[in-house]
Amino acid sequence: MTAETLTEPSTLGHWRPRVAHSSPPPVDPAAAERAAAALLTALGLDLTDDHLADTPGRMARALLEMTTVPEFEMTTFPNDEEYDELVLVRDIPVQSLCEHHVLPFVGVAHVGYLPGDQILGLSKFARMVTFHARRPGTQERLTKRIADDLHARLRPRGVGVVIEAEHTCMSLRGARAPGTRTLTSTLFGQLRDDPRSRAEFLSLTRRQP
Repeated sequence: MTAETLTEPSTLGHWRPRVAHSSPPPVDPAAAERAAAALLTALGLDLTDDHLADTPGRMARALLEMTTVPEFEMTTFPNDEEYDELVLVRDIPVQSLCEHHVLPFVGVAHVGYLPGDQILGLSKFARMVTFHARRPGTQERLTKRIADDLHARLRPRGVGVVIEAEHTCMSLRGARAPGTRTLTSTLFGQLRDDPRSRAEFLSLTRRQP
């Protein structure tokens, strides 16, 4: 599974392949460590200090870990029992990087669908979220990409994704508003168009007091 296989809706309501961007440059851990050292030095940190001497390497390895996209197989099964009620996995951990400041945003995703001919292995919900969250981006785009991918691969009767997260680019800098959470949602098919299905999905994704 690769990022280039995503699809997106056209203005006519049909689904078409998303135009893939050019291939990213190869990962270069040594160059990342040198760049980290240059950045920390430019920020006025003394890397000759014993406490900071190994920081560029740790910083580079941490960022590489946080931005490496794990591959996985999208395991589906025939819906032999013709199950037609909502399937929802709540509180899937989300850890990603804001592409504007390269600072983390952390929260949870709620992902659900109304089955069609296929059902999805439950562990794949979390793997799909992680797959899309590992590249720096925005929460809005992340929410839509997860929904797009699930819709394109499973062809269910409806898809819903809600993400709620705290952005450190907002809580630790700028507005400095710790504790604020951003909610985004994407709904397709019956979960978007049928008021009762939409209300059921959104009510089940609300965090309990």
